[in-house]
Amino acid sequence: MKKNDDLEQLLRSLHLGRIAEILEAELADAEKHERGYADFLARLLRAQWHHRQESALAWRIKRARLPEDWTLESFPWKLQPGVAQRTIRGFAELDFIGKAENIVFIGGPGVGKTGLASGILRKAIQSGHRGLFVRAQDLFDEMYASLADRSSRKLLDRLVRVDVLLIDELGYLNLRPEQSNIFFKLMEERYCRRPTIITTNLDYAEWGNFLGNPSLVAALVSRLRHRCHTIKIDGPSLRDPGP
Repeated sequence: MKKNDDLEQLLRSLHLGRIAEILEAELADAEKHERGYADFLARLLRAQWHHRQESALAWRIKRARLPEDWTLESFPWKLQPGVAQRTIRGFAELDFIGKAENIVFIGGPGVGKTGLASGILRKAIQSGHRGLFVRAQDLFDEMYASLADRSSRKLLDRLVRVDVLLIDELGYLNLRPEQSNIFFKLMEERYCRRPTIITTNLDYAEWGNFLGNPSLVAALVSRLRHRCHTIKIDGPSLRDPGP
């Protein structure tokens, strides 16, 4: 027992905690099935590797600030006939990332825009990409705060570096011109470099109502739609109770 205790302590000091957890069970299993040394060692290392992969994924998902455990597998496709399932599952192949193509979901409240967008972002994170979920109101609040301490450039640099940026609920917001200008700058610097996913209940023609500056809005929409997949969801609200 003392030998195993020393071994467990050594394993933990080497950050091999998963092996330490399963060592006793694996030793018993190896004796029962007469496993060779190589097979025994491979099983231990494989378990440790899977544990690290799962921990790293959990950390990336937490860092991305995904609000809930939305996945494409759990999305209620049958309840939302307004969604082209094949198209959405095509995004899960993640070709849009390498091509720096944006995705914009347009639809009314509760139709599943955020769930679908989050499911795609989760797929990207699972494949090792850096992702970030941010609600539009929080993003513009952060942009406004950055004006006070002159950290706008630092904020932009952080957001531009994100592999896949998801901006949720871009809609009627009370924005100052300075906030709109930072947003225009963000989208300009991500253009043709990294994809952005946006959910909104407003069609492109209505964006000028909250972003202001018609010429800048026209330039923004033009660049956004140049390399973009626009998904319009015309279906029932998933929040409404059934009959």
